[in-house]
Amino acid sequence: MNATAVLYKTKRWTFTAIKYVLVIAFCVIMAFPFFWMVSNALKTNDEIWAVPPVLWSADPSWSNFIEAWNAAPFGLYMFNSVFTATSIVVIQLINSSMISYALTHMRFPPGRFILVMIIVTYMLPVSATYLSGYVILSRMGLLDTYAGLIISNSVTIFGIFLLRQAFLQVPKEMVEAAKVDGCGHWRILWYIMVPLTRSTLIVMGLLSFIAMYNNYFWPMLITKNPKLQLVSAGLRSFFIEGGAYGLKWPLIMAASTFTILPLVILFLIAQKWLIKGVNSAQSINK
Repeated sequence: MNATAVLYKTKRWTFTAIKYVLVIAFCVIMAFPFFWMVSNALKTNDEIWAVPPVLWSADPSWSNFIEAWNAAPFGLYMFNSVFTATSIVVIQLINSSMISYALTHMRFPPGRFILVMIIVTYMLPVSATYLSGYVILSRMGLLDTYAGLIISNSVTIFGIFLLRQAFLQVPKEMVEAAKVDGCGHWRILWYIMVPLTRSTLIVMGLLSFIAMYNNYFWPMLITKNPKLQLVSAGLRSFFIEGGAYGLKWPLIMAASTFTILPLVILFLIAQKWLIKGVNSAQSINK
């Protein structure tokens, strides 16, 4: 083996080693806040404020999770968040798919105008819609209701824009062939477009679920009933009341830990489908 080959292999192995080190370091940096949250949930207040910091408690207090769960109705908060987020995601996926299909594969006079309005609306700050949204829900009698929480978030401009871009990647020849075979728009959408863009649909659903599950300001604005509080509002209430304004940090960290479990489980489940969807989309593009 000549010197040039040895030098080339050395450079390649060095580059690969640096790449893996950087990836591992990035993963550690991203995962450390979650580890620190779980670690603090098992400590005492003295251990949390210890100098130098204690990485892991010598005597983990697993009872902190039970105490935090019993200190506030977190089961109700998590049910409210999961129920409303799931309902919103289902509605968003359906109406975003139909709107995106109409904008990409149906020709009608106001189509371009509607697309421009959607893009303009996407640039509008969300807070600018709070007042008008509150007035509309008030006149419809939907304040302090699950229906108000769900309906007010049932349309996502980001989702429409994202799915429109995905639908544009589907070959038009495939759509035209389906029309020749007698398929209507409804069948083309649900039997061709949706399966071919399922990776994008899964990503959109995952992002929407996370956003709705963690939604704080808008639900606090349109609901006053404690039984309708979502996880974010419930954690705040617990911080102020049960957490004694942060004096019970182990319980606050324990509550934060088990309230993010649905998101972790969702990601672990969706990860498999994301990979399958991406692979399917790549095979279709080939």
